[in-house]
Amino acid sequence: MENNLKFPPDSVLSFFEQSQVETDLIPVGEGVPLGVECVFHPGIGIGGAYGTWGESYDNQALFRFLERHFGELVREEDRMNLSPLGFVHRHHVPELSDEEHLELEVEVGARFLREAAKVNGWKTEEVEGVFIGMTGPVADDYTERIAKEAGIPESALKISVHKACDSSMGALHLMLNPDLAVQHRIKRNIAKEMYGKKVLVGGIEGLSRFVMKSRDISALQLFGNGGGVIGVIPGQTMKFLVGKSYEVYDEKGVLALTMYYPHSGQRQKGQSMIEVSQAGNNHLRFAGLMYEPEDGAPVVMAGPMGMVKLFVRTGVQVVCDVFSKYQALMDEMGMAKEITVAIVHHANLKINSLKAKRLRKSGIHLPMPWMLSEFGNVSAASNMIAFLRQLPRIQPGDHILFDGFGAGTYYDTFAVALGDQA
Repeated sequence: MENNLKFPPDSVLSFFEQSQVETDLIPVGEGVPLGVECVFHPGIGIGGAYGTWGESYDNQALFRFLERHFGELVREEDRMNLSPLGFVHRHHVPELSDEEHLELEVEVGARFLREAAKVNGWKTEEVEGVFIGMTGPVADDYTERIAKEAGIPESALKISVHKACDSSMGALHLMLNPDLAVQHRIKRNIAKEMYGKKVLVGGIEGLSRFVMKSRDISALQLFGNGGGVIGVIPGQTMKFLVGKSYEVYDEKGVLALTMYYPHSGQRQKGQSMIEVSQAGNNHLRFAGLMYEPEDGAPVVMAGPMGMVKLFVRTGVQVVCDVFSKYQALMDEMGMAKEITVAIVHHANLKINSLKAKRLRKSGIHLPMPWMLSEFGNVSAASNMIAFLRQLPRIQPGDHILFDGFGAGTYYDTFAVALGDQA
């Protein structure tokens, strides 16, 4: 496991204080700060926008914030040592009405879409697809709302994916891989439809909105707001190589989440837990079943070690399976290529470090840079932010691995080639 030396955990500036970040104040409530950074790689032809919103709280200020919010002290035994988990800052919004939350997150989402299109040199009216992953949408038609607010045509295909922290990787995988089982199940091949088109894909997570309604002390310390959107032309700037989508139900509710989106809540033996529905005009919803907290709380988690047990063993096996497929493909093509970097969901540094260690024991050595010390766990946004931060270091033609995983549990791991030279 490699730390990104640009962002060492023990000396990390707030995202808003970094020179390359454009800041603004969104006029909702008493004003909510927003920070956005845009990145573009001309040699690859991919760029995007990422950032966060809400007040920035470092690890010490976080406890004072939580104590003010709940009107009681955070017990010493409940205080997590957050720096070794890779997190130094995270962002939370003030108390807002439901209407204000909606107004805020629509403006934030539209801003990410507009900036991502702009940095790619696209006009928003040229965009033909918007694929957004999110854990708990503020509205069922959130993807439609932000696309409309950004000036994207109504004819553009909108896809909403709800697979917790795996949501954005599920969206990107759906856009790229024509052989996913779900493409056959819905009798519509979205990857083939989007091939060669201008698509915006990302993860936008207003986690502060619902985490602050929770009494789960671990969730309150780990999660925060964040978003990242990239512009891709499938088959040109990003080419699918191999991949695997996998799901297994979290029988014990190690990471229980309330589903803030339509889902029957039913499991059918031998069938996928993903329900696909028409969410609106040119809008499809891919909704994952979750083990929901019995008391109706937004989130209940078993703590960091519980997360390790939940995600590491199966996650390592999924990566091994995809890596084996990748090697077989390279042999078949007669190419002496290697995966240069893995863009992994930033659940916490201990999970990712243990995953890297177990992969090495299996003979798989993949650089897995830690990139999100200023954000906390931002769920589906983390892979997108990590990719955009790593993008300047990637060379045209490089092969990289995306590795997503989330509550439910869901896994999307796949290798891609980047740039026209790929």
